[in-house]
Amino acid sequence: MRELIKKEQLVTIIPQDFKNTNKGKVLDVDMQGFRMELKYKPEGLIKNHICDFYSMTDNGYLYFESYIENLENNVITIANPVKHRFLQRRKFTRIKFIKDLELTFDTIKHQIRTLDISAGGMKIQTAENIDMEKEYKVSLDLGHEQKINCKYQLIRVEKGNNGLYTISGRFTNLSNIDKMTLVQFCMKKDMENLNK
Repeated sequence: MRELIKKEQLVTIIPQDFKNTNKGKVLDVDMQGFRMELKYKPEGLIKNHICDFYSMTDNGYLYFESYIENLENNVITIANPVKHRFLQRRKFTRIKFIKDLELTFDTIKHQIRTLDISAGGMKIQTAENIDMEKEYKVSLDLGHEQKINCKYQLIRVEKGNNGLYTISGRFTNLSNIDKMTLVQFCMKKDMENLNK
């Protein structure tokens, strides 16, 4: 773990309940794991419960699962993960995500199909010519009763030979909790696809 996690490194911890996401700075690293001081009170963080961790390194985003061995005030001890991996170098992991959704602006509704998604935005396809100047509402159903309602701003539109428009866009008003939900959703799906 010493090659991956270093003293002073910033690490984000995401427990099963996203609302209790926290972050902290690594205090020290040894053969068994590492200790970190949390930025916020460790509410909802439970000893021996598996959490997701990620941290920016020189090699891209480091992602792993582990558990808290010890918790004293704002200092926690994390066990060495069994396995880890580096995510894509792009800011957010992007995954294939095929769903039929609706973009809305006031009374205007556009039927779309998503192609891929990340915590930053999504790529969609539609037969309709959509106004790029408007900011649309969209509802993302991630399953397991997880739904994210946000706004979507078009960035690039290309018309294909099949008459369909392929559109890239970004989410503009995600709350921190919704962003962390999307980050974790995409990471988990990406890991599942790799392990197939």
